[in-house]
Parts: sequence; structure tokens; C-alpha cells
Amino acid sequence: MSDELFSVAGQVTLVSGGSRGIGRALAAAFAARSARVVITGREARTLEQTAREISTAENTVTPIVCDVADLEDIDRLVGAVLAQFGRIDTLINVAGVNKRKKVETFSPEEYDFILNINLRGLFFLSQAVGKKMIEKRSGTIINIDSLNTNSPLKGVLPYAISKAGVSMLTRGMAAEWGELGVRVNAIAPGFILTDLTNKLWSNPTMQAWGKANTPLRRLGQVDDLAGTAIYLASKASAFMTGQVLYVDGGMSAGTLWPIEL
Repeated sequence: MSDELFSVAGQVTLVSGGSRGIGRALAAAFAARSARVVITGREARTLEQTAREISTAENTVTPIVCDVADLEDIDRLVGAVLAQFGRIDTLINVAGVNKRKKVETFSPEEYDFILNINLRGLFFLSQAVGKKMIEKRSGTIINIDSLNTNSPLKGVLPYAISKAGVSMLTRGMAAEWGELGVRVNAIAPGFILTDLTNKLWSNPTMQAWGKANTPLRRLGQVDDLAGTAIYLASKASAFMTGQVLYVDGGMSAGTLWPIEL
């Protein structure tokens, strides 16, 4: 039996960074549950292929090219979604990039590339969509945060900075927009296997370290995030806003010592 408390059926759901990885999985999960899904990304071919693959017989996913670092692209995207569907019920901000380098080797261009997509783009896409949600006094925004905001990893400082900003943005927007009918929450994934991270986690040393430091003793799959996103978009979380939910297999719960008890 379906439970209306957790239903996202009929919701117009916009997923940035929806062509691969976490964004693709969340878009597919919402489409499978009868949400009207729009996915965005920078590469038209990948975006269109994903839309075809995750559409269902009853529910077609709409692809729209958008680089969230480009404010004109954001305006075009929001306008196109509103023209086709009339509203946006849920925005899921997934679009993000990263580079692994030592702090002292990052160039200004690399720093700006990461912050412009991960934080600046997220802010202005949320602002543009939020304005329309405020008009209807209804809407939900779900941001993809990171385990890095709990404990920064070496070699990805600009990424960690951007995600720390996402945490503050989540709370700040929630505080300002709650009385206007808009809820804003975030999901902080743990170590999730995606097309972009499979190479890193295929290293036996990394796998052993990741599993040893995760109480559930496994790395995450993209589908592990779907239930939390659906919960945050549904009536089940109607009294929740400004929260960051860690879906990390328990890694943020504490430091696991390599000793037997």
C-alpha cells in the first residue's frame, strides 16, 4: 500500500546535476514515484540520455541544459520549467564539482570554478526558485551537503569550504523563508559510490579505510539517499526545516579506533 504521508506524486521536481551520480538516482526515484521531474546539467547529450533512461512508461523526465554558474542559464531554466509546468514544488540542488589537490597548489581559477558551481550557483538557483515558491507560499528545497562539513578531508579544501557554505545557506534560507511557506533542508552523504568516485574507491587501501571508519561497514550507494530525499519532499517532514541530515552509514557518529573491545 502507498502512504500519502510520504507521497511525492504530482510534484514538479527540479534536480540540478541530474544527469549522473547522486542527482540521477534522486531524479529516478522521484520519477518512479510519479513526480514530474526536470533534470539539468551542462552536457546536453548526457542529460538527454539520462532523461530517456529514467523516464517511465507513464512519466517522462524533462531535460533542460543549465550551467548553474551562469546566472542567465538559471533564469532561462526557471522560466522554461514554469512555462511548461506552472510551478516548482521541490528543488534538489545536487550540481557540484571537486578537485583533489594540496591547498598551496590551487589556482584562483580552480577555486572560483568550485565555489561558483557548488555555492554561488546553488544560492542563485535557490533564490530564483524560492521567489516563485514564496509567491505560492509552498515549496521545498533540498541541498546536497557533504560529510566534509563535519570533518574536512585533506586535499579538497575549496570543496569543503563550499559545502560549509551550503550548511549555512540551508539554515539561513530556512530561517527567513519558513514563515513564507518554504522549507529548506540538506542531506550530507557519506562515502557514496558513483561514476566519478568508483576509481578512487576501487583502491583496496581506500576501500578498507572507508569500511573500517563506517559503522555500517560498507560504502554507500546512490540509492541509499533516495528515501531521505523523498521524506524531505513529502508531508512526512512538514515540521522540519533548516536541518542537515547525515546519510553516511554512521561515519559522523564518532572516531572508530582500530582496537578490539
